[in-house]
Amino acid sequence: MTEGGNVPVKEHAAVDKPLKRWQQILHEVIFEADTRGGKLFDVALLIAILGSIAVVMMESVNPIYQRYGTILRTLEWTLTVLFTVEYVLRLLCVKKAARYAFSFFGIVDFLAVIPSYLSLVLLGSQYLIVIRAIRLLRVFRIFKLARYLDEQQVIVRALRASRPKITVFVGAIFAMVVILGTLMYLIEGGDNGFTSIPRSVYWAVVTLTTVGYGDIAPQTFPGQVLASIIMVLGYSIIAVPTGIVTVEIARVKPDLLTTQTCPSCASEGHDRDARYCKYCGARL
Repeated sequence: MTEGGNVPVKEHAAVDKPLKRWQQILHEVIFEADTRGGKLFDVALLIAILGSIAVVMMESVNPIYQRYGTILRTLEWTLTVLFTVEYVLRLLCVKKAARYAFSFFGIVDFLAVIPSYLSLVLLGSQYLIVIRAIRLLRVFRIFKLARYLDEQQVIVRALRASRPKITVFVGAIFAMVVILGTLMYLIEGGDNGFTSIPRSVYWAVVTLTTVGYGDIAPQTFPGQVLASIIMVLGYSIIAVPTGIVTVEIARVKPDLLTTQTCPSCASEGHDRDARYCKYCGARL
C-alpha cells in the first residue's frame, strides 16, 4: 500500500526523523516560498544577487574600478561572505546535506562563492570572475512561486516528449550537411577555398543555419546555385524544432504542484496532495 508520493509506508520509518526546531525554522525561511519569512528571504536574496552582478559589471569598467576599486572589492567580499553563510545554512537545515550539495541548485550555490576564494590562492584566477555570472541562475528560485511551477513543468515535459523527434531532425540535418558539403567540394574544389570535405561540410553548416560567416564562398555558377538552394532550405527548416516543441506544449497538461520543499533532500515539484517526498520518501 502506498500513500502520496507513491512511496511505501513502511519505508518512512527509517528516513522520517523530524528536524530539530531551529532546523525547521531555517528550512521554512530559506526553502519555502509560501510563507512570509520565505518570501522576504527570496526578495532579499534576489536583491543581493542583482547587487553582486552589478558590482562585478562595474569592476570590469576601468575608470570606475580605478576610482571605486576599494569600495567594489569590499562590497564583493561582503556579498561573498553572505552567500557563503547562506550556503552553509542550507546544508544545515536539510537532513541529506550531500544530496542537496550535489543537486542543481546546490552546485549553483557553491559556484556562486568559490571564485572569490580561489582568487586568494591562484594567480590569474581573476579571470574566473566570469563564473560569478552563474549567480544569474539563482533567479530561477522565482519558479518556487506557485503560478510558475505548473508552467515550468509543462516546458520540461514538452522538451522531454520532443526529444525523439528532435533527435531524428538533428540526424537528418547532419546527413544533409554532409551530402551538401561533399557536393560543394566536388563543384568548387580546393582552388576556391573548399580544400577538403570537412571544410566544405563546415561551410554547409554555416550556410544552412543562416549564419554566413563569409570566410568561404563559392565562385562558380553551379556552386552559387547550390549555395542559394541551401540558404532557402535553411530558412524553410529553421522553424521545425520550434513547431515540434510547440505541439508538445499544447498536448501537455500541467500537474498541480506545490512550492513545498522536502526537508530531507531539498527537492521541489511535489504534487499538492502529496504527503511524502517522491524522491527520497521523507514526510513533507
